[in-house]
Amino acid sequence: MADTVIVERTERILATPERLLPMIANLPRWIEWSPWEGTDPGMNREYGGASGTVGSTYSWEGNRKAGAGSMRVTAVGPDGVGIALRFTRPFRSASDIRFVLEQEGTDATRVIWRMESPKTFFSRFFNLDKLVGPDFEKGLRQLKQVAES
Repeated sequence: MADTVIVERTERILATPERLLPMIANLPRWIEWSPWEGTDPGMNREYGGASGTVGSTYSWEGNRKAGAGSMRVTAVGPDGVGIALRFTRPFRSASDIRFVLEQEGTDATRVIWRMESPKTFFSRFFNLDKLVGPDFEKGLRQLKQVAES
């Protein structure tokens, strides 16, 4: 869509979708692989709802680099996880995140990390693919490392 910005990255991971699903759907487990971990060692985190289920939440408040925002799980199924992402700082934005899990053979999964955001003033001047894409690549590499160990 012309009014939507899409950022997407893919990684093949030697793990089944069943093994990967809780690593993505259980928001507290993002500490193990998120590309943004370590951005602010003193970041405040808050989790709500039953971890790994639709409606569970994670909010954070950090330094300038980490910013502030929240995530809410909107879908959990054998084919992936949906998340509503909201930033309140350093700028306001809302995006829909989807992790698609496609089984490959008996022991591997193609993981697609996709973000769809409405075009905003910010995204008209900054290339979100160049800003966020490398973070998605790092996160998928780290998820791969955790899942395959």
